[in-house]
Amino acid sequence: MDQTSSSTANRILARALASGRGSVFTPSDFLDLAERPAIDQALSRLANNGKLRRLARGLYDLPKVHPRLGPLSPDPDHVARALARETGSKVQIAGARAAHLLGLTTQIPARSDYLTDGPSRRVVLGKRVINLRHASPKHLILPGSAAGTIVQALRHLGPTRADDVVRIAARSLPAAEKKKLSASGRQAPAWMRPMLLTIAAVEFDSR
Repeated sequence: MDQTSSSTANRILARALASGRGSVFTPSDFLDLAERPAIDQALSRLANNGKLRRLARGLYDLPKVHPRLGPLSPDPDHVARALARETGSKVQIAGARAAHLLGLTTQIPARSDYLTDGPSRRVVLGKRVINLRHASPKHLILPGSAAGTIVQALRHLGPTRADDVVRIAARSLPAAEKKKLSASGRQAPAWMRPMLLTIAAVEFDSR
């Protein structure tokens, strides 16, 4: 490895280490360090040397390591955010994963679904599938926020379990996130709007 290539690899590794174990990256995260071909070459060498792990084409991580199990699987949310950063997109947890994070389903979904205003992409990591689906603005409300996760949980579970979502959200959602729900209620489907206002009202009434 020549001196320039070595310097690029060292700077990439230093940034990865500074981000902490469990961080996920794409080449675009390092384009301020060198030109794209040099970044790709350095990432490939770091993966071949075991410094970073190649998860899929153009996707790498610095895995957390369990003392007995060895390298652990990446957090799906970190993968989704890395893919979104690559295209300058927003991303939001959706579907069964949103409901699971609220404790409304006990089964961990094998597929992690996300909505994005960027391009759709599907990544298979062992037995887990991470699926980013392009969505229109009306389906992507408050992306990247806890309030947005509430909206997606409501959408996934539907009106029949809306009361469960409202109860949990009213108790656990921070005040700032409740205000976001109140302000964004007009973007939600008609059946969902009263639920969002009910969640927000808990904070307003406690003042």
